[in-house]
Amino acid sequence: MKNVKRIAVALVLFVAATGFVNAQSKIAHINVQQLLSEMPEMKAAQAELKKLQETYSADIQGSLTELQNKYTQYSNEATSKTEEENQKRAQELQGFEKNIDDARNAAMQAMQQKQQELFAPISEKAKAAIEKVAAAQGFDYVIDASPGLSLIVAKGKDLLPDVKKELGF
Repeated sequence: MKNVKRIAVALVLFVAATGFVNAQSKIAHINVQQLLSEMPEMKAAQAELKKLQETYSADIQGSLTELQNKYTQYSNEATSKTEEENQKRAQELQGFEKNIDDARNAAMQAMQQKQQELFAPISEKAKAAIEKVAAAQGFDYVIDASPGLSLIVAKGKDLLPDVKKELGF
């Protein structure tokens, strides 16, 4: 009878331990920022954004140069003009400055919109690859290990090499 009780207790402990092990979730981690920065699509998108930024900067710089030239011209001619003409010129320069500021703000908004437009499909592609690799390897949770996101210990499986392989680079 003692042997039956021992076997029963051992069997209950074995079943409980097996259930506990099976109940634990498998967790992996990946540095999403590193993944995104190494994706060829991201490098191409960043190059496109840089080119667009250079275009906007050149346009704004040209306008600033034109404003500076007008300011210099108006300053040199101020003594030979009437007070009314000088006031009109000052208003013209203020309007020109406002136009430059408006163009600068519009350029920033256009850059942000273009960045979102370019980066969204890349992020979705990375997320889909992470989900596919995690599912294939049986992970329930994948934690972003990017710097500054409060992951303190990362002893689990790092999915970065597998996801890069899935994405073909």
